[in-house]
Amino acid sequence: MKLTSIALASLLCTGIAMSKDGWTPSLKLDCAKVTAVEPLPHGGTAVRLLLNPASGSNIRVAVWLPERQEWNGRLFSLGNSGMAGSIDEAKFIPYFQRGFVVATTDLGTNPAPDAGIGNPEVWKDFGYRATHLMTVAAKEIIENYYGKRPDYSYFHGHSTGGQQAIREAQLYPEDYDGIVATLPAHCRTPLHAYFLWTYQILKRCNFTSAQEKAIIAAANRIRAASEIPPFAGKCISDPRFSEAELEMLIAAEPSLTPDQREGLRLLFDGPRHAVSGKRIFDGIPPGSNFWPAAGNLYLFNWVFGKDADYLALDFGKDFDRYTAALAADLTAENPDLAAFRKRGGKLLMTSGTADSVVPFQATMDYYEKVIEQVGSLEETQSFFRYFLIPGMAHHGSGPGINALPDWVAVMTDWCEKGRAPESLEARRYEGGNLAYTVPLYPYPAKTAWSRERGYYPVSAPRGGVKRVAPEFLPAGKTGQEPVRD
Repeated sequence: MKLTSIALASLLCTGIAMSKDGWTPSLKLDCAKVTAVEPLPHGGTAVRLLLNPASGSNIRVAVWLPERQEWNGRLFSLGNSGMAGSIDEAKFIPYFQRGFVVATTDLGTNPAPDAGIGNPEVWKDFGYRATHLMTVAAKEIIENYYGKRPDYSYFHGHSTGGQQAIREAQLYPEDYDGIVATLPAHCRTPLHAYFLWTYQILKRCNFTSAQEKAIIAAANRIRAASEIPPFAGKCISDPRFSEAELEMLIAAEPSLTPDQREGLRLLFDGPRHAVSGKRIFDGIPPGSNFWPAAGNLYLFNWVFGKDADYLALDFGKDFDRYTAALAADLTAENPDLAAFRKRGGKLLMTSGTADSVVPFQATMDYYEKVIEQVGSLEETQSFFRYFLIPGMAHHGSGPGINALPDWVAVMTDWCEKGRAPESLEARRYEGGNLAYTVPLYPYPAKTAWSRERGYYPVSAPRGGVKRVAPEFLPAGKTGQEPVRD
């Protein structure tokens, strides 16, 4: 079942109307239209769908089916990234070659980047509806083709895909047995307000590349003495800096002007409401790059139009209008995962400590909210585990860990064999060569090292991050969800 990217590229232009054995799916999902059924090179069938659950909604879905004798009985769905709007079927190949049915969706943000402008149906699709309907359709296709539903269903999403992942556990607990949310953009509307905040500050303060590098290096030095050898002076395993440490960091770079120092304070503090002063989001994690956090402003176009002036938008009335329009559909902050837990679901979530695109703070705080809801850390870890990844930036780059384990193996062990991940084998590669391997332990534990013991887990503080004010979450309270379509 070997399938190359070149073979895939030629396949996507064929437009064949049915599989090689003449099969076409028959779906009960009213909003679904089959647009293509095509044989895959070296075996298997690709199905493509268009879903129109409402006027103004235009969701594309792709599903790959292994040959009947090669299916492993499982569904593995993949999340999208950024604003989505397209489907990269080349990403299916590693899963498909292991016998999985693979599915994904473009989240309905097609055919143009402006699809979400003034279109609440696209907001719903992007926030939750497209992922759920993709899952319903994929399971119908599986039953139609193989004569049975999947024995196990898994979902992995990164960034926007991580939002999809957490939303599935919150709203549709029956969809997946195992879910992996890596660097998830779940606190969506406050997160994008943080992007706007960062953009406006960086436009005003104009930090040079040399200054940014110097500030990152200073942050690494401040924490070097408390790090294990691979991280010391190179990255930060716990970027929860005190106010005193932040002031020490700001003072460490002599070339900063007074305006730049104040701008740096605002970057580290994060956005606050212009009228109430209440917290909208946390700030850039020390030790991470600035400019990656100044993009992804498309949600403001969705509300304020194609020609929105990002520098003119304020954090008072403009932020209130933006939050009222989008938060209920896009922000995945409900800590009540009781239904997902009850049906035996397992959820694994990660954050990168050098990630300024989706900073760790809101994700750590979400995990703390779930612990509060469940009642204890131990009970929470029975079905939901969180790992903080030292030195990982948003796209797996960064100065620290840049390779994590095979999520298929981790989640099938947990869901099917009852072996919860007590640690993750994390690695760093440099120039294609392995630099080091370090075990990472579930939050709140962290990795320690000694000559006598090697690597081992130690207790670390919980929480300690700044919580988003509840009025900036859906409908003024964490946990209110949109109507399930």
